[in-house]
Amino acid sequence: MKGLVIKNTGSWYVVKTTDGNIVNCKIKGNFRLRGIRTTNPVAVGDNVEISAATLDGTSFITAIDSRRNYIIRRASNLSKESHIIAANIDLAFLIVTIKEPETSTTFIDRFLATAEAYGITAVIVVNKTDLLDEEEQQYAEALRYLYTSIGYDVIMMSATGDNPQEGISRIMSLATGRISLFSGNSGVGKSTIINLLIPGAGLKVGNISTSHHTGMHTTTFSEMLQLPDCDGYIIDTPGIKGFGTIDFDKSQVAHYFPEIFKTSAECRYNNCTHTHEPGCAVRKAVENSLISESRYASYLSILEDSNDPKYRKPY
Repeated sequence: MKGLVIKNTGSWYVVKTTDGNIVNCKIKGNFRLRGIRTTNPVAVGDNVEISAATLDGTSFITAIDSRRNYIIRRASNLSKESHIIAANIDLAFLIVTIKEPETSTTFIDRFLATAEAYGITAVIVVNKTDLLDEEEQQYAEALRYLYTSIGYDVIMMSATGDNPQEGISRIMSLATGRISLFSGNSGVGKSTIINLLIPGAGLKVGNISTSHHTGMHTTTFSEMLQLPDCDGYIIDTPGIKGFGTIDFDKSQVAHYFPEIFKTSAECRYNNCTHTHEPGCAVRKAVENSLISESRYASYLSILEDSNDPKYRKPY
């Protein structure tokens, strides 16, 4: 029997079968050992095969269909290699905030680079704009200009402000007819936005830590939710603090930064790493403010990930 994984609670996977039934499934222990070094060999969005229920009523996931793409990050538990956030995605919305909490540009760039690597269109949603003073508003506008100039769609909004509907309408227009991932740091307002998109979703909304100005986890597992009155789905995921990249070939990292890749055609050497070589057009562009220093720093940080010996190599 075939189905789609719509929820992952850690110990159970909820599968919607092709005939519309909802089945709670487990995976057998040896399933984790089939050459997949991840904390979760099965992810929301996976198309799977499941067995008939055993005598005690338990069904098992027996196989995963080939994935057309996925979003993956380095696992926080170093005994594992990676964590698949979601699979078979059409669009990824990255929710960020300038304050309460502050989303770093490094986090943004690592997420965007991973989306580029796996062929997923990414959209940046800058939330909580109503909290910004004049200086912070100027920074937010600079951020919007930076990423739109690279080619990314950027939506500015405040989910709890006086007029959230403009931002919600833009998100809805992009998400209709697609499977969309929602991701970001804890506390950026992801659950609030989803509650506006799907009235009745009833996702818990958390508070910001007053001592650390960081978000508190409210979503504890990944879940696929259907958008109302349209053929579209949202994959809601737990908030994440950091975004460690994985499985990146050092020679390919520049490909995942569109402006760096475009400029690299002018480098003296075809195999330029854009770190020290003479005649590097990328470093010259950074010096001339044609490539953002923050983007270049993020590029270098991913190169450092590839050099880090403390992480195990994948099978």
